[in-house]
Amino acid sequence: MSMLDLDLDQFQRSLPELGVALRMAEERQHSLADDDGEARPRVLAIGGSTRPGSFAEQTLRIAADAAAEHGADVQLLAGRDLLLPIYDTETSWRSPRARRLITRVHEADGILVASPGYHGGLSGMVKNALDYLEDLRDDDRPYLHRRAMGCIAVAYGWQAAVTTLQQLRQVGHALRAWPTPQGCAANAALGALGDPDQQGTVGQLRLIGQQVVEFAMMSRHAQQDGSARNG
Repeated sequence: MSMLDLDLDQFQRSLPELGVALRMAEERQHSLADDDGEARPRVLAIGGSTRPGSFAEQTLRIAADAAAEHGADVQLLAGRDLLLPIYDTETSWRSPRARRLITRVHEADGILVASPGYHGGLSGMVKNALDYLEDLRDDDRPYLHRRAMGCIAVAYGWQAAVTTLQQLRQVGHALRAWPTPQGCAANAALGALGDPDQQGTVGQLRLIGQQVVEFAMMSRHAQQDGSARNG
C-alpha cells in the first residue's frame, strides 16, 4: 500500500458498525430517486484553474457526474468561481463569492476538490478557497468534520501530480475531513481524458465520486443509529 492511500482498516474502524451502515447506504443509494422520505446527500465540487474548461476542471466534472449518478445532489464551484480575495483573518467582511463558498461547504455532506499542481503544490486559488473554511471553525460541524473529501491533483507529469495529491490529502486531514481511499494523480501528458491512455484515470475519478457519496450515506446512518441508541 502506497503512502498516498488511506489505510482502509483504519478508515473502517473509525465509524461504529460501519459494515451495517455500508449495507444500508448501498440499499438506500439504489432507491434514492424513489424515496421522498430521505434527503439526497449533498456533494460540493470545487477546483479547476483560472482557465475555463481546464484539465483540472474536466477531472472535477467527471467525479461530480459520478457522484450525481450515485444519488447525490451535486453543486459545482469551478474555475473563476473561486477567484476570491486573499483570506484575511483581520476582518469579518467576505465577498459574495466567498460567502457562497462558505455556505455551500456548510451545507455539504461531502466534498470533491481538484487542484492543478503548480511548482509541486496546490494552486494558490484552490488553497485560498480552502483557507476560507476557517470561517466554519465554530460550526456545528467544524471545518469538514465527519465528511469525505475526494482528492484530485492534475499536472503535466507525474512528479507534481503526486506531490500535489499528497499535499491535498494533508490539508484535508487538517480540516478534519476523511480523504477517500481512492485519490487521483492525473497526468495531463498522457493525453485528453477521452484518450485510451486515460481510461484508468477516468475510472479513478468515477470511483472517487462514488466513494464520497457512500461515505456521506454511511456517516448519516451511523449518526442516526447512534441517536436512536442514545434516545
